[in-house]
Amino acid sequence: MHPYARTVPEPDFLLFASDAELAAYWGATCFAVAMVCMLMERRRMKRSEINRVGWMPWTGLFLTFAVIGGGLLAAAIPAILTS
Repeated sequence: MHPYARTVPEPDFLLFASDAELAAYWGATCFAVAMVCMLMERRRMKRSEINRVGWMPWTGLFLTFAVIGGGLLAAAIPAILTS
């Protein structure tokens, strides 16, 4: 082991989480990132200088993260409700 390497203790709610809970956590995270992308796209559309076009594809990122997050949540919620 490297002398400067440190191990970070994993929180108990992640250490003892089931696969469905981990999928729900990732789904919620992806959904939160999708909401940030939506806000950034809205900010870009309301810019004061019309010629300053951004290069970040916020709409595509929003759709990607929303679909992944929604899929993970849709797959995880039935398993969480039965346990």
